[in-house]
Amino acid sequence: MAINLEKGQRISLTKEAPGLTKLMCGLGWDVVKKAGGGISANCDLDASVICLDDKGKVNDIANVVYFANLSHRSGAITHLGDNLTGEGEGDDEQVIVDLDKVPVEIARLIFTVNIYEGVARKQDFGMVKNAFVRLVNISNNKELARYNLSGLEYMGMTGMIMAEIYRHNNEWKMAAIGNGVRANGLQELVKSYA
Repeated sequence: MAINLEKGQRISLTKEAPGLTKLMCGLGWDVVKKAGGGISANCDLDASVICLDDKGKVNDIANVVYFANLSHRSGAITHLGDNLTGEGEGDDEQVIVDLDKVPVEIARLIFTVNIYEGVARKQDFGMVKNAFVRLVNISNNKELARYNLSGLEYMGMTGMIMAEIYRHNNEWKMAAIGNGVRANGLQELVKSYA
């Protein structure tokens, strides 16, 4: 049974799934319906993974996996493609992580979601509902952890730091972050880790 995480909660993936080597991070969301039944303008949410060193810095743009760079050069992280609308059931975007292939110089994987051109389109996470991030053990398709975003604290936010997977004492752990940011796109969000 998956652990439903609260904001700020941490779990050991190594303890929850001994022998875990490959996982899928799924992100999903729905667009809020307008009063009267219409749909708000489509929010194009983009999932990304920012790979940080042990000082919490991204030292190379190649260490950002997103819709325009679908695979990390190590082969450890693969983004399975961009969903422009959030329509459909289940995960809207998925990222595969092979923990054994993550280079030793990468200490943290930051999973983010941002609204494509959110500032210019005047869109924010107040127009999104049912947003979640979940981790699945690929070897048995078992969901390990899920973090559901809810609440008005994300109104006006155009980006979200959803979760991080990090190494600690030879273990892989996950932290539910859930911090909203007002960033003008992924580039601005990445600069905060430079």
